[in-house]
Amino acid sequence: MFTLVEMTDTVRIPPHIFHIKLNDAVIEELNNKFANKVVYNVGLCIALFDITKLEDSFIFPGDGASHTRVHFRYVVFRPFMDEILQGRIRSCSREGVHVSLGFFDDILIPPDALQQPSKFDESEQVWVWEYETEEGTHDLFMDINEEIRFRVVDEVFVDTTPTGPKVSEAAESDKEAKKSPYALVGTISEPGLGLLSWWSSVG
Repeated sequence: MFTLVEMTDTVRIPPHIFHIKLNDAVIEELNNKFANKVVYNVGLCIALFDITKLEDSFIFPGDGASHTRVHFRYVVFRPFMDEILQGRIRSCSREGVHVSLGFFDDILIPPDALQQPSKFDESEQVWVWEYETEEGTHDLFMDINEEIRFRVVDEVFVDTTPTGPKVSEAAESDKEAKKSPYALVGTISEPGLGLLSWWSSVG
């Protein structure tokens, strides 16, 4: 679920924090820039792990800040494919079941990846697994805040970097800008996956 990623970046240290040790100032600036942010095709940055190398610092004409090339390792959230994760149901819609891990909310389990047969209850706004037994069909509701276990089957990165669109393209660009820069797609259509309460009495 979490991995260490080696990264490099040029860190700008503004003059008002020159009194801080360079290493501490670099740590502060790196966390300000990366913590809780998505790096395209890398994942959600959580926290700085360590700094492996500080190169020489430079001050450029017209800019009183120092610029230092830094090599560092960052703790990144990026589950591997087929990894089993556990979260809570955040909401349900016709698009599927939306899951949160607490620190990451952009997880969707689409309808075709639910236990089958399942239906969407419009009045309750929840998905329902129509569990079939010898005694008949039992409706198992996927209620909000219930703990759920799922398998990661896909990830989606969206480059949300501003591109300076033309006026005629502004509306479409605004729509694109609202997309999450990083999202996961999961499945629960396997034995042992789904709400923890479904399987608590098994075995």
